[in-house]
Amino acid sequence: MSKKSEFLSSLVGLNEVDLQARIKEDEVRLKKLKFAHSTSPLENPMSIQLLRRDIARLKTELKKKAKS
Repeated sequence: MSKKSEFLSSLVGLNEVDLQARIKEDEVRLKKLKFAHSTSPLENPMSIQLLRRDIARLKTELKKKAKS
């Protein structure tokens, strides 16, 4: 199973409040990663892009739940 499908399957049981909390948590983590990368290069700079994508997936799932 791919990382994307595992990630999406883990979101199924979350409600809107949990999704919002996870989004805020990941956004803070993204800011820290960006700051760390600007001061000294990260070992894996792709982690920034992957985290951005995960945040987008979380926001999409939140909109789907809000629409229903």
